[in-house]
Amino acid sequence: MLKRQQWIVAAVGSVLLFSLFTFGKFTPPHKPHDDHGEVSASSTQTFDFQSFLSSLKKDLSPSQSTALTKLEEAITRGDLNTQKKNNYEALSNFWKDSVRSFIPYIYYLGEKAKLENSEKSLTLAAHSMLVELRGLTDPELKSWMANEAQSLFSQALKINSLNDSTLIGWGSTFFFGASGAPMEGILKIREVAEKDPTNSFAQFMLGYGSMVSGQNEKAIERLKKTVELDPENAEAVFLLAEIYEKTGEKKEALEWYQKGLQQVRNPELVKALEEKINSLK
Repeated sequence: MLKRQQWIVAAVGSVLLFSLFTFGKFTPPHKPHDDHGEVSASSTQTFDFQSFLSSLKKDLSPSQSTALTKLEEAITRGDLNTQKKNNYEALSNFWKDSVRSFIPYIYYLGEKAKLENSEKSLTLAAHSMLVELRGLTDPELKSWMANEAQSLFSQALKINSLNDSTLIGWGSTFFFGASGAPMEGILKIREVAEKDPTNSFAQFMLGYGSMVSGQNEKAIERLKKTVELDPENAEAVFLLAEIYEKTGEKKEALEWYQKGLQQVRNPELVKALEEKINSLK
């Protein structure tokens, strides 16, 4: 697991790290590959959750290993749906509370949601993955989690096909390497945005998608609309700052970083952000 200090240093160079502090997420202990680009269609490498889980187990304390073994054995012995749901929830809580590792936590939460098959539980797990995806760099892990989120959103849409937030979430998974036709996902988000221009989630994800594809002007337009609709959206604010900085527009970048500073409460992150602002003056 990356040390807190490492994240602070990284935050100076990547706006998505600001959202890690803002949303209080768990740091996934996964080593990124040298290639931090998007997943290509020709990629044959895939993220193996079970292998990843085995690597995490090596760092557990004896008491943690004992507790985990009991939980896992309970699942292998149980065939009843209710028992499995309870065990998946227990495993999810174990990785969240005892180890603070996001990936197994959200995986088991998702497995429980699939068995429960309620719109609320499915979308909770899927949206949690979608937020986490915006901070990942490992292409294999990103693609795996995008497909997991897409599966959960798809199951939720079978229950309620008219939920705009779920439609946006489903469409957004393509930005991170989910299987399928990316344009289909984009069109679904656009449909929501055209139907309801005040939907800040749709505006944000369209802005994020434009940023990922290098369409900076469109990204700025959408993200500014997001902030107008939702002034407390710190992630949109920092994305605007980063885009302006990358395009060499220091004055605008400085203004957006200063706006973002007003929404940050973590002392260490405030210090890192102040250093960033001073470097642009």
